[in-house]
Amino acid sequence: QVQLMESGGGSVQAGGSLRLSCAVYGFTSSPSCMAWFRQAPGKEREGVARILTDGGRTFYLDSVKGRFTISVDNAKNTLYVQMNSLKPEDTAMYYCAAHYRPWCTSQISDFGYWGQGTQVTVSS
Repeated sequence: QVQLMESGGGSVQAGGSLRLSCAVYGFTSSPSCMAWFRQAPGKEREGVARILTDGGRTFYLDSVKGRFTISVDNAKNTLYVQMNSLKPEDTAMYYCAAHYRPWCTSQISDFGYWGQGTQVTVSS
């Protein structure tokens, strides 16, 4: 059974840092694309960062470029996102997601595997 399990969320002050982890269980082979999404109350879910697991190419939402870094440890079956210089507008539930399609966009419908989410709250 495939499971994605996020951890590392919490409450920080603006300017602080957090590292989110997503442990992956049950895949018979590595997904081709893994990503972090977020959803704030009353807003649509948006793609924050994604990575092609073969080769490591990364993509970021414009508002997090230079602050967030996505990475994957294939040996540990774990996806990470390092979040620095956090802002109150980064407050949201953060989800990891994965799929096997040969592309890696932020189209939500492409992602067939999702975690339950971890809350990030940034206070001013």
